[in-house]
Amino acid sequence: MQRLVLDVAARVIRASDREHPADAVLRSELRNARQLTPAQRTEISAAVFTYYRWFGWLDKHAPLREQIAHARTLAESFETGSKQFSDEELVSRALPMWLPQFMEITPAFARAIQYPPRLWLRARKGQAAQLAQRLGNSKISTDVPDALVYLGTEDLFQRPEFKQGEFEIQDISSQIIGRIANPQPGETWWDACAGEGGKTLHLSDLMENKGLIWASDRAAWRLDKLKRRTARARVFNYRAAVWDGSSKLPTRTKFDGVLVDAPCTGVGTWQRNPQARWTITTQDVEELAALQRQLLSNVTPSVKPGGKLIYAVCTLMPHETTAIAKWITDSHPEFACSPATLLRPEETGGNGMFISVWQRR
Repeated sequence: MQRLVLDVAARVIRASDREHPADAVLRSELRNARQLTPAQRTEISAAVFTYYRWFGWLDKHAPLREQIAHARTLAESFETGSKQFSDEELVSRALPMWLPQFMEITPAFARAIQYPPRLWLRARKGQAAQLAQRLGNSKISTDVPDALVYLGTEDLFQRPEFKQGEFEIQDISSQIIGRIANPQPGETWWDACAGEGGKTLHLSDLMENKGLIWASDRAAWRLDKLKRRTARARVFNYRAAVWDGSSKLPTRTKFDGVLVDAPCTGVGTWQRNPQARWTITTQDVEELAALQRQLLSNVTPSVKPGGKLIYAVCTLMPHETTAIAKWITDSHPEFACSPATLLRPEETGGNGMFISVWQRR
């Protein structure tokens, strides 16, 4: 590994902590380091995430550059099928020690999250085959329409197809949320925790840009990014509004569907975001579960009779999944619950995700 790559990766890791996520620090560092080649940028990104993925194996007393290089060696050995990593070792070292208090950890889950994540794309409705042919190095999903995994190394943000809004980078589990929501053209939907708008764009595509989508988030800067993304994707059937999750709603509209992709511990994304394994705490679990109940309670009046309420979280913890679903079902008898969907990284090749659907009677 080049000395420059090690130096920049070490600088990113030193500046990263709970309040400064590694992915954000990395983006800032790479944006300012204009002398780096595309290959060096890719290698630095891989080095940072590999360090956190193999953090449980590293000697914290060793110089940071040596730890980064050792993590790379471990990853290469693991990815080439080495037998040196037992199930017991992976379960105990790849994840924080407190996690078994809250969820069952299987060897298959621990092994899955040690691989680099796949890069999933969502093509425009019905265009996956044509997109895969133009991009090359792509494999179309046989389970989720319009989803494909990109296996190449090209910077897709520079592709004309991306700039023209022909595809979005969106994890397959996130795409499944839209498919389960199944919004229809002409309906009115609310993406209550829209973030930067990945699911808003998918809902719009499924609705053929007809009807109306309200997109809200507590952070105005995320909605600013959503605005840029919708312009590129030529999505016009939406309105954006800041909403802090309180009972003071951004609109009095009654919706055919409300999607709450709530803040969570993100256990299901620990393959893609390995630093979070070491920054999330047990206190976060309890606080986030309380926030999830608050968000759901506040949006339920906005679902019209016959309308859908959809709860999604990229975590596998029962505190945030089945317990929350049971709470809604017990405390809101006006909603009928459908069987929940649990997506596991080792099964889908994407993020872990829990999705529950209710219909207002």
